[in-house]
Amino acid sequence: MTIIKSIEEITIFESPDGGKTVYSRKSGSLDRNLIKEDPNKKFLSKWHEWREILTLAETEPSLADAINQAEIIYALIKKEEN
Repeated sequence: MTIIKSIEEITIFESPDGGKTVYSRKSGSLDRNLIKEDPNKKFLSKWHEWREILTLAETEPSLADAINQAEIIYALIKKEEN
């Protein structure tokens, strides 16, 4: 006798903030994947990350050089826009 069970895998979508951030997970699992992130949260996260990068650049010459190059590129782009 062969018994075949069919289990349908259901994906659940959850949002803790009314749709700004969306996660998905398989039914029965607590592991979730980020599908969409709140743009404001993402911006603030990057802002804080850059603050840490600038602080670290004070003691890391290679990072300071990379930031200096990025600033030069930024200035050139801004100049072309005007």
